Amino acid sequence: MRYNKFALLFLSLATTGIITVPLDRVNAHGDVTPQAIDTSELPDLGEEWLEENPWRDPSTKEWATAIKIGASGYNQNCARCHGLEVISGGLAPDLRHLEANIDGDEWYLERYQNGYTQNGSNKMPAFGELLGQKAAWAIRTYIETRPADGALDDHTNRLKEIRDTLKGFVENGKKAEEISAEINPLIAEMDKIAKSVETASEAPIADSAASRAVSFLSSDKIDLPKATEALTVGLSAAQ
Repeated sequence: MRYNKFALLFLSLATTGIITVPLDRVNAHGDVTPQAIDTSELPDLGEEWLEENPWRDPSTKEWATAIKIGASGYNQNCARCHGLEVISGGLAPDLRHLEANIDGDEWYLERYQNGYTQNGSNKMPAFGELLGQKAAWAIRTYIETRPADGALDDHTNRLKEIRDTLKGFVENGKKAEEISAEINPLIAEMDKIAKSVETASEAPIADSAASRAVSFLSSDKIDLPKATEALTVGLSAAQ
């Protein structure tokens, strides 16, 4: 197996004792019962496992769907140890830094399919046969699109202002068609912000508070409450 920068860093920290894991938490991690993930919205990938993430390209229609499904799968199966929004608290590796390329995919798949055991302790269950390939790549897509630390710092205040504007529309019972002239510039501004947000994995586009809000405002059915919520939750997680 090739070792990428993420794997070498983790091995170095583990062998020097910088990464330490309490025994009770390790057992809790290993004893997690994998939770099923509904991947029916994603296309079939066949029985043979792919070597590279098929949904990495943000220009494809599967990208956003994979992120949505991957977020659910991650929160059910991974967040307990790897942290909400993939921000690790030190118990397990911070997967945001796993490179968004075939080398990162190789490391990820090995752990996903086989789990991880050290000194007889099961630190991570094997998900491969239980959750399958589509779930693997959906979770992978979600993980690699997480924003880097501080990636939204320069835009937080402005996004809060936009959030408050959208919230005001909702509270005043405004319909999307009534305020399109006001919403369209905000969509354009957030889209520009979204495209500037860097990922820790070097994936081309981040799934951020800005991009999530835009998705709810650019759809056939504009959803002001969900766009407002996406900004509220996303900005809270980024702090």
